[in-house]
Amino acid sequence: MAPSADTSFAGHVQQRFSSYEQDRQATSKDVLYATSNGVPMPHPYETQRVGENGPLLLQDFHLVDLLSHFDRERIPERVVHAKGSGAHGFFECTDPMPDLSLADVFSTKGKKCPISVRFSTVGGESGSHDCARDPRGFSVKFRTDDGNWDMVANNTPVFFLRDPAKFPHFIHTQKRDPSTHLTHADDSTMFWDYLCNNPESVHQVMILMGDRGIPDGYRFMHGYAGHTLKLVNKDGDWVYGQMHMKSLQGTKFITTEDSASKSPDYSQKDLYEAIQRGDFPKWSVEWQTMTPKQAEEVWETQKINIFDLTHVWPQDQFPRRKVGEFTLNENAINYFAEIEQIAFNPAHMPPGIEPSADPVLQSRLFSYPDTHRHRIGVNYQQLPVNTSKTSYQFGNFQRDGQMAFWNQGARPNYLSSIDPIKFRARSTDLDKTHGHFIGEAVSFLSEIRPEDFNAPRALWQKVWDEPARERFINNVAGKMEVCKEKEFIKRQIAIFREVDNEIAVRLEKATGIKGYDGISNLSFNGTHNGMAKDDSLRAANGVSATRGKSITDNNGAPAKGTHKGLNN
Repeated sequence: MAPSADTSFAGHVQQRFSSYEQDRQATSKDVLYATSNGVPMPHPYETQRVGENGPLLLQDFHLVDLLSHFDRERIPERVVHAKGSGAHGFFECTDPMPDLSLADVFSTKGKKCPISVRFSTVGGESGSHDCARDPRGFSVKFRTDDGNWDMVANNTPVFFLRDPAKFPHFIHTQKRDPSTHLTHADDSTMFWDYLCNNPESVHQVMILMGDRGIPDGYRFMHGYAGHTLKLVNKDGDWVYGQMHMKSLQGTKFITTEDSASKSPDYSQKDLYEAIQRGDFPKWSVEWQTMTPKQAEEVWETQKINIFDLTHVWPQDQFPRRKVGEFTLNENAINYFAEIEQIAFNPAHMPPGIEPSADPVLQSRLFSYPDTHRHRIGVNYQQLPVNTSKTSYQFGNFQRDGQMAFWNQGARPNYLSSIDPIKFRARSTDLDKTHGHFIGEAVSFLSEIRPEDFNAPRALWQKVWDEPARERFINNVAGKMEVCKEKEFIKRQIAIFREVDNEIAVRLEKATGIKGYDGISNLSFNGTHNGMAKDDSLRAANGVSATRGKSITDNNGAPAKGTHKGLNN
């Protein structure tokens, strides 16, 4: 790039920092080798030293510059979802739904916005195997005209927990043992210890150990929000919503046996090469919706809790409605800059989309951006892959911090009456769209109840065929084989017995371990047992459940009368 004749700082900024895409596309033949401050060097391997065989010189900035940057090349690995792949593309609205949401991206047929997607495994490190039996992360950054919307999803409609404080504990059990440093591929004791003490995990465990536990790459899997959100229209009317991303390639899976024959980067290779050859993967975006009144009714009549991440909405009762499709048609040119540094935040919602009272979602609204500020820096949203693409230039009063790039010039860093910033009128009535919560503080922990086994029972009895059931039994038995504590296996078989006695009988035969006769005579350290025969077994870990109202009748669900003042 030829230097500009303009000697002003403004001229320098205009030239240097408008050329990001030019640098992104440049080849090695287009650039001249230089140190980080732009001084050309004749060769990258030369070092300055005293004589031909003496010590090095500290004044050799080229060497110091090279080594000190190399020492800092790695940013902290994601605690979860460390191994991932991604690509760019676009979303197109095919079936507008302004009756449900005022979100601009859903407003008009043919409306498009750029997107970036990151897929991942959950538990493994950044160098772990793509074909591990593990849930898959499925996150989409929609760059809408009204700001970024981050859908931070998984390839399963449920998760292992519904109490947010359990999350760090659960993830620790998916990582390496603090003493042996082994993963649960070699020692599954921690894995089963957690699961057998938190039986609400059983639905996700069945999905994980079933065929969906190892999808055939990222192109052949669905994505699910899992959490209940709110969709708000221009009149301020709202409904609850669950978003689905359905693979238009269909779904495929890999068996445990076949996974051993795949390369460690199988999913990355498959996605990258498909896009390179023009075989662009696509997903449809669809919503299930439910009125506040229906949310209360499904709890009262069916014991389905829409704020419970382990429950699902029956699709025959609440059918999906398509709103659009997204296509991935562009690979990252630089993986680190565009995939490793991409940061998704479930709190990023444009007008027309709101969070619900789902407690795990509520905790993630804090945890995700907190992680990014630690891992990437307080100004992580200034990185090109994280910046928004709004129909207006925006500003605020956030300033400075490490690596501040867009620092908003000379504009006041406070609400000034001399140079006032512009505002847009509020698009939604928060008092109408948010629940009215009046009550005392409670120390809440969920309770395992019979309804928690309904969905996994349907999965076993109605969804899977016999070959799928047999693969599930083999997968679970294989995982149990490397557990050192047989007590955990007995307890886990008891949990499976509550789903269907056939599962327990088949696992007992496969493992040679006799499980307990259900959970009525068990206590759990992580969950209250609402099915216990003896009250002494009911409270989790023996806590006093009466102080702080730890056990509640509604188990955290929106019971009748929750949505006061709403007729729908």
